[in-house]
Amino acid sequence: MDHQLRRAALAARLSELRVDAVLVTRLPNVRYLTGFTGSNGQALVAAKETVFLTDGRYDERSRNEVPDVERVISRDGLLAPLGLQCARLGVARLGFDAHDVSVQQHERIATAMPAIELVPMGEEIERQRWAKDDEESELLRRAQAITDQAFDDVLERLSVGVTERQIVLELTSLLRRDGADGPAFDPIVAFGENAAEPHHDPGHRILEEGDVIKLDFGALCAGYHADMTRTVAFGQPLSELTKVYDIVRQAQQAGIDAVRAGVTGADVDEAARTVIEDAAYGDAFSHGLGHGVGLEIHEGPRLSHVSDDALPAGAVVTVEPGIYLPGIGGVRIEDMVEVTEDGCRVIGTSTREFLEL
Repeated sequence: MDHQLRRAALAARLSELRVDAVLVTRLPNVRYLTGFTGSNGQALVAAKETVFLTDGRYDERSRNEVPDVERVISRDGLLAPLGLQCARLGVARLGFDAHDVSVQQHERIATAMPAIELVPMGEEIERQRWAKDDEESELLRRAQAITDQAFDDVLERLSVGVTERQIVLELTSLLRRDGADGPAFDPIVAFGENAAEPHHDPGHRILEEGDVIKLDFGALCAGYHADMTRTVAFGQPLSELTKVYDIVRQAQQAGIDAVRAGVTGADVDEAARTVIEDAAYGDAFSHGLGHGVGLEIHEGPRLSHVSDDALPAGAVVTVEPGIYLPGIGGVRIEDMVEVTEDGCRVIGTSTREFLEL
């Protein structure tokens, strides 16, 4: 990863942001800019220099992961070394992650450095992360390939009497077996009527003949997340769910067809949502169409009816329409797609046919 290039891109915007430096505290942003993977690290990005701050637990890790910037290891908290570095670099206006720094933390920084003006920043670094470089794209494809393999393999584990939680354990084991660092998030496994919950918490519900099975999961590879949902049937499903599956599949394809650089998240959401609304199931599609994926499982750009995010080429977003019928079940089909100038590429290879096991 070219972390130096990423820091340079942020440093080039300091004058536009009207700050002398930026204090980066959100760990996904710190990782994006420095490569640091620990639980406590901050990056102070100035025009010509970046300083990395952490505590003694991460001295050796940061030495290995952040070898190309000045490191400050403190055993007495962030504030004292931060003040010294800001003074050394001549920082008068300091930008900070307003969506990450708490009111209490802000007060402590302001009290410790009264001569420095603190300037709240929006999601500047998050937006920089939207478009993936070649290495990021390769990690996302690797994570998705592991996810596809786990999907194929877990179908063989589905049998009468198995529970949702048991399938969660199977998925987690399969992902790790094939090289993932772990699951990208807690897998969602929902049998039968539980599939009507968009984000069901897997429990002890056992699998029965005629159930639909909703599987929402993904692999984590070197910090990058995959996200896929498939709905399959165990035996002959209810006829309405077969009908709903076809509608959701058409809606997903309409959404995929609408993705290209420059369109807004609302545009893509509308393309898919219209298919479901025209089929008289609009009230049963209760969430946005998708979201960006990368160092976080949910990041920008967003695909929803209220999103004015313009999709950049290189972004990776999910397209995941669903229809949920309380007491009956539900269907969601989700894939990650890579945005291109004239369309998009579906990253995964798992079939979108309605499988009846």
